[in-house]
Amino acid sequence: MATDDQLNNPPQPPPPAPSLPHYPEMIMAAIDSLNDKNGVSKSAITKQIESTYGDLPPAFTTLLTHHLDVMKQTGQLLFIKNNYMKPDPNAPPKRGRGRPPKPKVPLPPGTVVSPPRPRGRPPKPKDPFAPISQPKKKTTSGSGRPRGRPPKYPKPAPTSAPPVAGPPRGRGRPPKVKPAVAPVGC
Repeated sequence: MATDDQLNNPPQPPPPAPSLPHYPEMIMAAIDSLNDKNGVSKSAITKQIESTYGDLPPAFTTLLTHHLDVMKQTGQLLFIKNNYMKPDPNAPPKRGRGRPPKPKVPLPPGTVVSPPRPRGRPPKPKDPFAPISQPKKKTTSGSGRPRGRPPKYPKPAPTSAPPVAGPPRGRGRPPKVKPAVAPVGC
């Protein structure tokens, strides 16, 4: 049985780990402290952070790799020859893929911008001088039949036809009948 002391004081959860700074801040601090002109490897960044902050969560290496990748993609870090380094502040910004867009010329003030053209082929212009015509009636072609494939009607059930006398017909084409030859002679 549980004692009154155990009922009143449930077991306390373990104390939370000391709060660490955000990963990008730790990464930048490690790169600054190592200060190598050729960049810093991931293992060197890991060792520097472990020595600085001591007790780290179990998923530290996974989180560090993720944040290094994110910082590399956003341009906060450069990745050259398996080393991470800060980008040069005087360097021109990295250009994206593809052809850059044309620079837009500023319009003078007071100019009205027309809406962009609609997609697709423009309609034919209507002649203002053409006589007003009545809407066309449907004309039938010369054969008198409607256009298109005729509808498929179900076949009517065959009526009882008198059976054909004789043996049933075999499959395939029947053999050619040879005319009877009259005897030639005397």
